[in-house]
Amino acid sequence: QVQLEESGGDLVQPGGSLRLSCLVSGRAATRTDIGWFRQSPGKAREFVAAISWIGDGTLYGDSVKGRFSISRDNAKTTVSLQMNNLKPDDTAVYYCAGRLRGDYYAASSYDSWGQGTQVTVSS
Repeated sequence: QVQLEESGGDLVQPGGSLRLSCLVSGRAATRTDIGWFRQSPGKAREFVAAISWIGDGTLYGDSVKGRFSISRDNAKTTVSLQMNNLKPDDTAVYYCAGRLRGDYYAASSYDSWGQGTQVTVSS
């Protein structure tokens, strides 16, 4: 397992941009695939994006393709989520998570979770 801490959530206007960061620590930090999920009240946790531990493979949810970009620093201890052209439907608590095994798109494949950071898109 790894420890994860998100930051960067804020209130932003529609069409704006925001960059979230996930600090990854622990013995397996540099060997763990990391995913971003989001959850809004009354809805299931939704897959947003994921990046391999090497940093050479990325996946995106259909609702964010072309607008969001996930990246990992060279030390592999910070995973960023650049969010552009934000929409009110992007409003949610965003979580980063460490993948244990299995389907990248499924929350059940991840066994380590941060506490989340709130993103609100509103005028």
